[in-house]
Amino acid sequence: MDNRDEVREFLTSRRARISPEQAGLPAGARRRVPGLRRSEVAALADMSVEYYAKLERGNLSGVSPAVLEAVARVLQLDDAERAHLLNLAQAADGSDALTRPRRRRTRDQWKPHRTLQWTLDAITAGPAFVRNGRMDILATNQLARAFHRDIYAAPGNQANLARFQFLDPASRRFYPDWDLFADIAVAILRTEAGRNPYDKDLHDLVGELSTRSEEFRTRWGAHNVRHHGTGIKRFQHEVVGELTLAFEGLELAAEPGLTMTIYTAEPGSPFEEGLRLLASWAATHEAPAASQQSTTS
Repeated sequence: MDNRDEVREFLTSRRARISPEQAGLPAGARRRVPGLRRSEVAALADMSVEYYAKLERGNLSGVSPAVLEAVARVLQLDDAERAHLLNLAQAADGSDALTRPRRRRTRDQWKPHRTLQWTLDAITAGPAFVRNGRMDILATNQLARAFHRDIYAAPGNQANLARFQFLDPASRRFYPDWDLFADIAVAILRTEAGRNPYDKDLHDLVGELSTRSEEFRTRWGAHNVRHHGTGIKRFQHEVVGELTLAFEGLELAAEPGLTMTIYTAEPGSPFEEGLRLLASWAATHEAPAASQQSTTS
């Protein structure tokens, strides 16, 4: 994933979605491009057309924060998109934080510290798991493993949420709102690509999904990014049926780039009882999570 291509496609796609009316400009007639023209973005951002054209060709090296903020304002970027643009600019500058390879955190090459596993195991009322930006599930409590039983059952999936989403037919049943989940999965991967552009495992995953799934390929080309920290999701679990759950995503301060996600049900709801039933089922069908994970100090 070449950074210049990523920058060009991201800025072009964001410009195309802003109408003149949204930018406070007259619509005019005989517009040959969707959204704003380059000249209009440049004028609204108080820069020359030539300079903005240089940015949109993918050259963000040395661009000041003030210029990035002006572009973000004109293109009406949300918080996730602003962060993505900043990450792209840092990568173009060769920022140490981005060019220095991160520790590999695949399921086979990273194991949770024993205290992290203790923390997961202490959460008994809802599924709790740790994932990386590639959407590999790295560690779980017992309930999360039972909750994601379809993912673990899929041959060759390697406990990856995005691979399950786009390559496993079981995902259509597990996610009643499949299109929404698909949009979220791709936006998370696209965000990670901007944050960590030299991750070979991510490149390989995107290549695999692009080759094997038109649904993924179309969404990847949209260049959408998002922050995914809290909300409500619906599931159809093979064992306990319908579950509507709230979730919170917590960034791990001791493990940059990893997120702990915890699902909970509304107290007193049928879905809380559903989680209790799933926990009871897991106690007899799933080995304790702690015994499945190698612990390190």
